[in-house]
Amino acid sequence: MAIPKPIYEQTIKRFFEPILPFLDDPTVTEIMINGPDQIFVERFGTISTTDARFSSREALESALRNLAQYVGRHVGPERPILEARMPDGSRVEAVFPPAAGDGPTVAIRRFSKDPMTLDTLLGFGAFTPDLVQVIDGLVAAKQNIVIAGGTASGKTSLLNAVSSLIPEAERVVVIEDARELQLQLPHVVQLEAQPPDANGRGATTIRDLFRATLRMRPDRIVVGEIRGGEALDMVQAMTSGHGGCLATLHATHALDSVNRIETLALMSDVGLPLYALRSQVASAIDYLLLCSRLADGSRCVTSLTEVVGYHPTDGYEFKHLFRRAYTGRDESGAIQSELRATGEVPACIDMLEAIGHAMPESVERAREARAAKETQS
Repeated sequence: MAIPKPIYEQTIKRFFEPILPFLDDPTVTEIMINGPDQIFVERFGTISTTDARFSSREALESALRNLAQYVGRHVGPERPILEARMPDGSRVEAVFPPAAGDGPTVAIRRFSKDPMTLDTLLGFGAFTPDLVQVIDGLVAAKQNIVIAGGTASGKTSLLNAVSSLIPEAERVVVIEDARELQLQLPHVVQLEAQPPDANGRGATTIRDLFRATLRMRPDRIVVGEIRGGEALDMVQAMTSGHGGCLATLHATHALDSVNRIETLALMSDVGLPLYALRSQVASAIDYLLLCSRLADGSRCVTSLTEVVGYHPTDGYEFKHLFRRAYTGRDESGAIQSELRATGEVPACIDMLEAIGHAMPESVERAREARAAKETQS
């Protein structure tokens, strides 16, 4: 007989009592547990230690095993990694002994109950109204955009915000390894990969879901994070008429991003010549929206970069439309920077103008200044 969900939730709260104050604190974005005696939290991009403790290693393991039971996962020496969600939606990644020699190591990623909006991120200074205007046009023109950045750089929040620019009349299919995205659109289908059972059976991978999605009449496909061989399925979908895709990726720079996509694509069971794969990647990915967590803990967009193409001699060619310039720190230690238009314009500018999306004045001014400088030289 299945245990009712409310009882399970109360049980989990009892087991995780040492960290309940942090689970209830909206300013906490990450809880990091390094064994029973070390618990850290992240607030506003800064990590600090806490006085919270679990009574013993066994108490921490019991809490995690209870959570594993709640989400239908099996953990043990032969399967020491747990991926799960708390009842409130927080994402849990835990590693058990013997893989974690000092005791269970846990990272709990918290998500705001109210998803980040473009206005919220604009208020934080993560990007500018001019960049939003350009991205709005790119989304309307169904350009494929990959949001890339390092760990905890704000990729998911940025994807949530950018997805709000998708027209409400469109059908959007979301594919995730663990459900995190909160798209505020009327027609959203959310699919989530499933791990195998205790006997290694019944797994549903991102690749399985991606292939099924292509037969579900999607207007847009949103991939929570590109992590494996599904990169090839995504690239091939993008180059075969499925425009307007959005995805996130762990990478720091534009070149790192396309290199990582091709590396992940090579993890698939389809053998492609490297040149053919690189040409497909360059053709599939239209724009890279790069974000970063700076040294002062702030998160921001660092560039909007167009993937122009690939040449076997010169490699990938990029065109930066916006880049962040850094000017130092203020008296409080906060990093001072500004996201600036470079003077480059999207290759699809004619299409943008045709559908009523003009470039911001800052882009036009930078374009004129760039042209004047090139004429003088």
